[in-house]
Amino acid sequence: MKRHLLAQALVAAAVLYAGVASADTAKAGGNITVSYQSDLTTLDPAIGYDWQNWSVIKSLFDRLLDYKPGTTELVPSLADSYTVSPDGKVYTFRLRHGVLFQNGREMKASDVKYSLERTVNPKTQSPGAGFFTSIDGYQAMADGKTTTLAGVKVLDDYTVQFTLSHPDATFLHALALNFASVVPKEAVAQAGSDFGHHPVDSGAFSLASWQLGHELVFKKNPHYFQQGLPHLDSMKFEIGQDPSVALLRLERGEVDIAGDGVPPAQYLQFRADPKYKGLLVVGTQLETSYITLKTTMPPLDNVKVRQAINMAINKDHIIRIINGRAKPANQILPPGMPAYDAAFKGYAYDVAGAKKLLAQAGYPNGFDTELYVMNTDPQPRIAQAIQQDLAQVGIRAQLKSLDQSNIIAAGTARDKAPMIWSGGMGWLADFPDPSDFYGPILGCSSATPGGWNWALYCNKALDAAATNADSMVKPDQRAARVAAWTKVYSQAMADAPWVPVLNEARITVRSPRMGGADVLYVDPVHYPVNYTNIWVK
Repeated sequence: MKRHLLAQALVAAAVLYAGVASADTAKAGGNITVSYQSDLTTLDPAIGYDWQNWSVIKSLFDRLLDYKPGTTELVPSLADSYTVSPDGKVYTFRLRHGVLFQNGREMKASDVKYSLERTVNPKTQSPGAGFFTSIDGYQAMADGKTTTLAGVKVLDDYTVQFTLSHPDATFLHALALNFASVVPKEAVAQAGSDFGHHPVDSGAFSLASWQLGHELVFKKNPHYFQQGLPHLDSMKFEIGQDPSVALLRLERGEVDIAGDGVPPAQYLQFRADPKYKGLLVVGTQLETSYITLKTTMPPLDNVKVRQAINMAINKDHIIRIINGRAKPANQILPPGMPAYDAAFKGYAYDVAGAKKLLAQAGYPNGFDTELYVMNTDPQPRIAQAIQQDLAQVGIRAQLKSLDQSNIIAAGTARDKAPMIWSGGMGWLADFPDPSDFYGPILGCSSATPGGWNWALYCNKALDAAATNADSMVKPDQRAARVAAWTKVYSQAMADAPWVPVLNEARITVRSPRMGGADVLYVDPVHYPVNYTNIWVK
């Protein structure tokens, strides 16, 4: 996603090792097969927040705003147009006419209001609720005092107005997130908590069938309001495919996109082999992979213990495990993000220093804990390396290797998952703005059931500083806003709720018959793949 005030020209997915640039014309029709080892957790746009289902949800649902394919440019989607008041606090959107949900009903402004209120409602347990804190009435709803947002008003069937409690430099981008997708109330009511497996949408594709643990099939929406899209007739997602097997099947023409990419052990060989030229697309991305330290669980509630763990991890060794497909991270923000501090030193790898801090914290002999990790290679091997690093300073970590959905479920449980290696689920920018690495993963509003703040870190003074930074919406405040965010992240690193470990490249493998520019396969917002705009040659 993008940040128009700070990084409008930022290209978040520049291709480093590109396949053949696609100059051919898009063609309609065709069916493709995509492979994944793990099943998708949900297709509910208010709930889904992992990289695997993000682009699928984007292909099923639409929002008021979206991004021009392969770019960081915001464009109207369900909205025809919008205006912003001079004080930056009132946004008025005119909606398109004739947009149909899958059940045949036309989308109206009341659906926009309902959908946002559903995301913010604490009963939904949406990990994206914190993106909408600037809407007037957010806190009252988050506290359970009301079920409506005072700042969202339906002016007529095709006009919806938002009033903010304070100017918010990120608000337009929040409206382009999956969490702002428009859903029909009656379909949610009918499906209840199972809406994520029975979605009713208005997007480019719709779910045709889902055999849990086996496959999902998506069919083209013939009534999609964007003419000529999608190009594909259908997509089949095959689940339970080992990444190495998926590559073999891709070579035989049985798989069109290997969703899990190339396993690290095969990466260098695959990239160097001439017969695979044009199949591998590697892009830079605004991403940080990290270890979360649950700040509410002893002894991780002691800041010196968390700082010691930061000093105990040998990041260079971890990067060697994945054949150099990443750079070591010393801070929360990735390089290329506004407010990234190139002069920041972070916590150096220092075993003796880590032991000293542990002794000062009252743990001279270390302690026992657990480290959760996703069960897809190479994550368990990385977790073993982390386990060995921790053992060097006396911390005895038992590994718990689980599938993605169970890792996510354990994330915000107060009595589980004291440490999580986020590999495979590292934070990838929703939009290239420093605020995106704070609110949804470090802010107090996300330290709740369903949130992505697995450290349960809550610093109310930093929350206030973050709000102040995002209130700087005028062009002449850009430098001050960046400086304010740099200071926020410096303080967060002093509190050490994370161990930032690496900034990873994005890799996609596609078959020769797939068409579309390389950037559509490492799309900066429809990650990992922009399914709506690719095609079969």
